[in-house]
Amino acid sequence: MSPIIRRTGEEFTIPSKYLLLILSLVSCALMIITFKTSLFTGPLNSFSGIFIVPFQNGITTVGTYLKDQSDKLAEITRLQDENARLKDEVSKLTMENSDLKKQQYDLTEFRELNDLKDQYSDYRNSMVAANVIGKEDGNWYHSFIIDKGSDDGIEVDMNVLANGGLVGRVTNVGPKWARVLSIISDNSSLAAEDRSSKSRNILFVHGDLKTYKDGVITFSKLNDIADEVAVGDEIVTSNISDKYLSGILVGHITEIKKDADNLTKVGKISPVADFDHLNLVLVIKEKKEDHLDDYKNQKNSN
Repeated sequence: MSPIIRRTGEEFTIPSKYLLLILSLVSCALMIITFKTSLFTGPLNSFSGIFIVPFQNGITTVGTYLKDQSDKLAEITRLQDENARLKDEVSKLTMENSDLKKQQYDLTEFRELNDLKDQYSDYRNSMVAANVIGKEDGNWYHSFIIDKGSDDGIEVDMNVLANGGLVGRVTNVGPKWARVLSIISDNSSLAAEDRSSKSRNILFVHGDLKTYKDGVITFSKLNDIADEVAVGDEIVTSNISDKYLSGILVGHITEIKKDADNLTKVGKISPVADFDHLNLVLVIKEKKEDHLDDYKNQKNSN
């Protein structure tokens, strides 16, 4: 057997030293042919121009396309990440803006309540602010719940104010809550007087949810023989009221006419409080009956 080619089983192998020699000779031969002849610059060059160059161009085109697509995907990914980041920032800014608006709204309401305390300075030291946390079914706050109760010194029949005037009175009390019956409720009534008239004529104000659809409630039994009372007059709670402290603004007269008996007058009043939107109220921690008791005790002592 030849010492160059050995047979091992079914395979033929060439020793590595001979294989290296053969490859070296082939390389030298190709170098000589390249420098001494035009074989690779002639026919082979034409062959490469016809077949290899278009193939290379195709590969270049595909490569360029794939790179462009890769760049586009990378740009899309970057834009998606940027969009997500911007959405987070917009969400945070929206929440911050909402918080600022709420703070501004709360500040405005607190200022209004402070002005209301100044308006009724006689009761300023006995007033406590409360949030409205619930209401009866319907569009208006004819009966609602506040977040102050007996633990805060709230008692039944204490007067409640908002928006510059009377809202109603406390009717039920729990440790940390109280129910308020507003003056627009159908079962609400109070004695009031016309502050604008010289005689301070007495009248009785009645809650009426039907008429409040037009923003008014009703009054009756106005004894105004001298025709002193007029549209636009201010109506306030009267000294003779058994549930309400005196001098609290109720509203303004919008309509007045003679009753069917032609002896008294009836009409309508536009309440000063906004019963469509009640959020913060003031509770006067005094009761009319306490004032009456003080008066009776003083009278008895004299």
